Amino acid sequence: MDEFTKLLNKYDHPVPRYTSYPTVPYWSDSPSSADWLVSLNKNLSDDKSAWSMYLHIPFCETLCSFCGCNTSITKNKSRGEDYVNILLSEWENYKNEVQYFKQRPLKQIHLGGGTPNFLSSESFKKLITPIFNDCLINKDEFEASIEVDPRRCSVEQLETLAELGFNRISIGVQDFNIEVQKLINRVQSFEKVKMVTDTSRKLGMPSVNFDLIYGLPKQSMDLFKKTIAQTISLKPDRIALYSLAIVPWIKPSQKLFKDEDLPMGADKRALYEYARTEFLAEGYIEIGMDHFALPSDSLAKSVQDKTLHRNFMGYTCKQSEVLLGLGVSSISETKDCFHQNEKVLTLYQDKVEKSQVPTLRGHKLSTDDIYYRKKVMEFMTQLEVEIDNDEQAEDVKQFLNEMIDDKLVEVINGKLKLTEKGHPFIRNACLVWDQRLRLKKPDAKTFSKSI
Repeated sequence: MDEFTKLLNKYDHPVPRYTSYPTVPYWSDSPSSADWLVSLNKNLSDDKSAWSMYLHIPFCETLCSFCGCNTSITKNKSRGEDYVNILLSEWENYKNEVQYFKQRPLKQIHLGGGTPNFLSSESFKKLITPIFNDCLINKDEFEASIEVDPRRCSVEQLETLAELGFNRISIGVQDFNIEVQKLINRVQSFEKVKMVTDTSRKLGMPSVNFDLIYGLPKQSMDLFKKTIAQTISLKPDRIALYSLAIVPWIKPSQKLFKDEDLPMGADKRALYEYARTEFLAEGYIEIGMDHFALPSDSLAKSVQDKTLHRNFMGYTCKQSEVLLGLGVSSISETKDCFHQNEKVLTLYQDKVEKSQVPTLRGHKLSTDDIYYRKKVMEFMTQLEVEIDNDEQAEDVKQFLNEMIDDKLVEVINGKLKLTEKGHPFIRNACLVWDQRLRLKKPDAKTFSKSI
């Protein structure tokens, strides 16, 4: 057994992905809708504050069997038109309660899903135009991004998005191999992805991202090498290379995957390491966990400037005091509060139509939560973090003693640092700052494995 396989056997166990801290299973002190509005107003009261917006579009025409998102499967396009009206109503409700949304600069807007390009060009205009008209936007610093399914993406939609001011597009590729695509119910040609990429660039969008997944069923090394070669041939500005998160207790569609078809352990990680080697050879910079970007891309520049940020949208170079999520299941955050909308579409719609904040749950951060969130996010973005005192240094050394012995992390010059060898195990190292999980491990299956 080689050294890396031994490390996998030791550390490849379920841990959070740390897009937030505390992680969602450890949310406890849930805010009321009134509490949430107070937090929004407080965090935007400073005239130097700024905010970002996330819009969740849940609709998909077909279900991708790997997907872990909140989705609604339908081919009825009128549902998208109706949903736009609900989103605009939710936005109107917030404007009535939080005056600062029209007074503080909007740094970023992101449309995720589901399949955001389930919406028609006219629906995009109807949704985005009034929001942009309401907001303070510095076009030189503003980022408008959207996730698209290339199977459903038309030139007309891309032209509309460019006209509206979108400057970043994220294309759901996953894998180019037809056998893999059939097993995950997402068959799309290389030519279609190329069309969306080339058209986006012709329309002046400066950043194109590809989402890829490693660990999919029947994804052998030989087939994956072809996917990586095809990806490199299109030279996306950013690449997100995600590990397939096996969570069948959350997403029953994954029960269709056969264990013998899934690359596991060292075989699975070898896929990532191959892709990483190829991307670095092509000039990409590895960013945090799972991400790569060309040096010219703003995400890579944010690493050099130490302004890289991480939240529920993943890695971003746009840090703000408030992230406002609109739409069913959307998660918002301030410096002291998390808030999630209703996850059931009918319940979400009913509350919005009654001019209520569609609160499902959330978490009011304690002083300790705020402190450890800063530690977690610094480590996830900068791969190192300050150790504040001798007592903390002793705790870090004791908790991570095996990772230190295995040369995956090191404590040096008053900092905890991830080593090159330790990169695959960044989530494991982050556990040292996760005081809530350390105090009480989950009673049931909660997180995907780290590799």
